[in-house]
Amino acid sequence: MAYIYYSRNLLDKFCMEAFQKFGFTKEEARIISDVLLMSDDFGIESHGMQRLVRYHKGIESGLIKIDAKPEVVFETPISAVIDAHSAMGQLVGRQAMDLAIEKAKACGVGIVTVRNSNHYGIAGYYARLAMDQGLIGFSCTNSEAIMVPTFGKKAMLGSNPIAVSAPAEPYPFFFDASTTVVTRGKLEMYNKMNKPVPTGWAVNKEGASSNSASEVLGNIKAHEGGGIVPLGGDTELLGSHKGYGYGMLCELFSSILSQGMTSAHTMQNGFSGICHGFIALNPAYFGNPEDIKKHFETYLNELRESPKADGAERIYTHGEKEMLAVKKVEEQGIPVNENTVKEMIEMAEYLHMDVKEYFGDFKASDSNFKSSY
Repeated sequence: MAYIYYSRNLLDKFCMEAFQKFGFTKEEARIISDVLLMSDDFGIESHGMQRLVRYHKGIESGLIKIDAKPEVVFETPISAVIDAHSAMGQLVGRQAMDLAIEKAKACGVGIVTVRNSNHYGIAGYYARLAMDQGLIGFSCTNSEAIMVPTFGKKAMLGSNPIAVSAPAEPYPFFFDASTTVVTRGKLEMYNKMNKPVPTGWAVNKEGASSNSASEVLGNIKAHEGGGIVPLGGDTELLGSHKGYGYGMLCELFSSILSQGMTSAHTMQNGFSGICHGFIALNPAYFGNPEDIKKHFETYLNELRESPKADGAERIYTHGEKEMLAVKKVEEQGIPVNENTVKEMIEMAEYLHMDVKEYFGDFKASDSNFKSSY
């Protein structure tokens, strides 16, 4: 499957125009575009441009309310619960983390949960917001149920990613990972490329291993059973129960504390109901922030310089590969799957945008194109 490289500025301009045409303000479009492009900057294709079709569908179906007004429904000096009222996930996510940061600066810690939201993009974006202000950031979100619990055959949890970011040099600490073996977006990419799913990623509705992305995605959408397995696979031998448990931690900090919908009840009856969790922690409440940062940097460097396995050239710390990916994007542009480009063109035509301004005379090289529309 071919990839086409586009400049970051061009894709940013495309997103800004598209979301404003949908009805969002310029400031709102800026937040949405920033979240999407951060994912592509970091090489996380599943949550970048390829997610545009999901947001288009969500807006058109009414899952995403463009004019929604998120509301703080419970609050203390260190915590808050926000009802998103079906707002765009990126917008209420930014609002919630900003509030958590404000509370952390005043009280040492800020914990904010959100209910009745939508898909909010890459979890690490929000953790990074806190890190950029010298804090330790945490973010998680549930989603439509795609994870089959250990020994089960029906999806009951979402991909339920957990992200943590903390200041450090020369590379900030940045951890962002789903608690499933892979995300739904990864299956969508394999489906677009007509590639078989690797054994050990997903199971069918009988609970048996499946190599068909379309089968698994179809079962998830129809709530017919099956789904993606937890980190560690489908048995306890390699730690399936641990990935399942990490997914439950995410559920606790998103849907349970907010009293919102757990994953198995989201995305039904024309309502999303996705929930998020955010924490900002101020290191100044534990000592001198600069001393803590240097202490962490020493440890990260010790990890990078520790003995390598035979044949290995490098040990990475979390966040290092992302920074290297950003440099690559600056040099080469952002690679976009040509099927995703076709979806972007369809969206641009729908919004009466100038397609040639962004994509010239694009023609897909793959005659087996699968549109997600």
